[in-house]
Amino acid sequence: MNAVQTPVVRKSFWRALALTLLVALLNVGLWAWLNRPVQFADWRGEIAGLAFNPSQRYQDPTKLIFPSEAELDGDVRLLSQYTKRLRTYSSAENPQIPRIAKFYGVRLMAGAWIEGRSERNERELAALIALARKYDNIDRAIVGNEVILRGDIGIRALIGYIDRARAQLDIPVSTAEPLDTWQRYPELADHVDFITVHILPYWEYIDRKDAIGFVLGQYRELQRLFPGKPIVIGEVGWPSNGDRRRYAKPSLANEAHFLREWFNVADGQDLDYYIMEAIDQPWKEGIGGRVEAYWGILNANRQPKFSFTGTVVEDPIWPWKAGVASLIALLPMFWFARHFIRFRAMGLAFFLALIQLSASILVWMATLPYDFYLDPLDWAMLALLFPAQLAIILILLINAFEFTEVLWRPRWLREFRPLAPDAVDTAAQPFVSIHLACYNEPPEMVILTLDSLAALDYENYEVIVLDNNTKREEIWRPVEAHCAKLGAKFRFYHLEPWPGFKAGALNYGLEVTDPRAEVVAVVDADYEVRSDWLRALTGYFSDPRVAVVQCPQAHREWEHNAFRRMTNWEYDGFFRIGMHHRNERNAIIQHGTMTMVRKHALADTGAWSEWTICEDAELGLRLMRAGYDLVYVDELMGKGLTPADFKAYKSQRYRWAFGAMQIMKARWHWMVSKDSGLTRGQRFHFLTGWFSWFGDALHLVFTLMAMLWTLGMVLAPQYFTLPMYLFLVPLIGFFLFKAAFGIILYRVRVPCSWKDTIAASVASMGLSHAIARGIFEGLWRKKGEFVRTAKSRRIGAKPNPFTSVSEELLLFLALVACVVGMVNSTGVNYIEGRLWIAILAAQAIPYASALIGAWVAHRSGDAVG
Repeated sequence: MNAVQTPVVRKSFWRALALTLLVALLNVGLWAWLNRPVQFADWRGEIAGLAFNPSQRYQDPTKLIFPSEAELDGDVRLLSQYTKRLRTYSSAENPQIPRIAKFYGVRLMAGAWIEGRSERNERELAALIALARKYDNIDRAIVGNEVILRGDIGIRALIGYIDRARAQLDIPVSTAEPLDTWQRYPELADHVDFITVHILPYWEYIDRKDAIGFVLGQYRELQRLFPGKPIVIGEVGWPSNGDRRRYAKPSLANEAHFLREWFNVADGQDLDYYIMEAIDQPWKEGIGGRVEAYWGILNANRQPKFSFTGTVVEDPIWPWKAGVASLIALLPMFWFARHFIRFRAMGLAFFLALIQLSASILVWMATLPYDFYLDPLDWAMLALLFPAQLAIILILLINAFEFTEVLWRPRWLREFRPLAPDAVDTAAQPFVSIHLACYNEPPEMVILTLDSLAALDYENYEVIVLDNNTKREEIWRPVEAHCAKLGAKFRFYHLEPWPGFKAGALNYGLEVTDPRAEVVAVVDADYEVRSDWLRALTGYFSDPRVAVVQCPQAHREWEHNAFRRMTNWEYDGFFRIGMHHRNERNAIIQHGTMTMVRKHALADTGAWSEWTICEDAELGLRLMRAGYDLVYVDELMGKGLTPADFKAYKSQRYRWAFGAMQIMKARWHWMVSKDSGLTRGQRFHFLTGWFSWFGDALHLVFTLMAMLWTLGMVLAPQYFTLPMYLFLVPLIGFFLFKAAFGIILYRVRVPCSWKDTIAASVASMGLSHAIARGIFEGLWRKKGEFVRTAKSRRIGAKPNPFTSVSEELLLFLALVACVVGMVNSTGVNYIEGRLWIAILAAQAIPYASALIGAWVAHRSGDAVG
């Protein structure tokens, strides 16, 4: 490093460090803003009463799992520090509570649980009467809890139980119901000593700021209906977590705000109440939804959720989470900023922020068990989704790197253009052997390609036509005759039978290539090349390090055909975006058309590989490993035809995905080994370049799992419930980010209209299932079949438009059925339900896109028999 470079390097070091620290600090600031302290009225007095369910964290009374006497003793002792009044709901369960409560000076409003089973009702009533006679700290009795609301028994039956209790007890007796029950059955008030009402604003969709007024309003209405009758609010409170109900948002801050305000209001108006509830009860989630677990002033571990004085913070341990997230992201952010300091500041800030956001999401996901009561289902979902979340974040960051470099680079570091005519010495033109492999191609299409090659403005070249395994002579004989007509530069070989698919034919071409050839060029049978193709590009081979000169795939005759138009722009996106991104690190995907290869480099590294159906991409990787440069010239030097129909379009992409997996399996050690001969950038691109396709494979897995889970929720809701919305939000975020990246890049880099952008997106998404199949089959199977992509027309029968998308049609209909099933069963009342339906709808988009693509292809009339 010389003296001039040193200040520049130091400056870039400090700039990268400053940006990194700034983003890390902003991350802490974001966590702080989301958890900013909230101040409201303090409460230093005693709570009038608490509703008490004694189940511990993993206990469930519906499964007959009850707390021990020691656990009951610990709970009552703890709660006696907050109140001297408790309300219980059952007398047959945990009959030790009155005795323990008396020891700690706690009075009870004891309950008898009444439901649809008369035998249990009799046991409960008998237990309540026995306990009330035995323990004088039971000063009120409640017979039935929301029995009429649930519809367990009729009003006359409930009155019968109440009357029997009143006849045998000398303490006040009531039953607990919401306001509307007392309104509908005012006669119930004649059979109770006091009115017990449940007023829970959350269930009525009331905003927290209006909740106190709502409670008081219902209380005043009861006073109006039953003047002179004592009223006890048997349940009042607010949940700290769970599903939002329109304006009613469960949160720790909202629970603290409501309760502290309520304590002061109730004390000022001398109201008799019991807070719902003393301790969080996770088991209730299974019977009443997620929110039921989070009504306690203490969590299930018997720790206070918040203080009754001072400020309240939604997540008390947020500094630890923010700090860990910043530390995790610190090194990756600094590394990226240091290596890509040349990017514009906006781009650097965007990508560093995305790294930091990813780290925060991972920390948040990892700490979910500390914020929620996860049941076995939730743990199963977490175990499945956490690795998936890692994969999604990785795919998102890979896409974001491309997005950042394309949008915010000052310039391309490796940008190549056609060489000017005067820059190439005609006498020094290398001899080029052009190889054209074809199988069962329409002869008129191949002849057009040959005529364009005959018109090349270049002296030193030959054209070798390799027809492999075309059986019908009327297909290949006209091509042979035309080669003879074009003269000595053109040679035709009919190979039958011949192994190795296209690679096998190209290897035969190497055997018969003119010994003078220095460069081998490959062109597809449907391409019409520009006359200056060779003259403008062969000069790059004067650099001995260059082994490949690649031009983009481009197309013609698409302007007035809807299907060919949408596929043309879909192809164009990769060559205008992805290839430039990869070219920056000499890591392009070599394609089997419009490509030129140094002959001795091709021969010395093993010629064309016949074990993979993507021999072109594998050759490029092999040449990189050998230390050669690959040059990408983004100039349309030739134009071919898009696939003839959606079946051909899908088949081609399936082949690419299958071949990519063949290469990945066979060359895996090259991609992960530092000593493989590949640079770090080349290993990165060949490892991650196909991650978007892995995303398609994951999409299929998620779709099948989501459909099975939905089926379970519809048919067996007692065993299958909605996943927590916090599991679902990152998935939707991924869909939105990925869609935004693609559309923005298209608008910046691809010269097409908004309509064409949307059509190209539909075409791309329609290939998702084909790619997923290619990925899975490529990972599973060793060998694949090279299927010819029909271009100008099919040699054979015209396919049914939807035969090629029958699987997509079935998956689309299944997802629609899942959405309908969800709406009709779970409904859209819960945020989880709405998010789940949104995810099902998003998963259906690729399959709907395939159906649209197939229909557009059919309507375009391209598939001519």
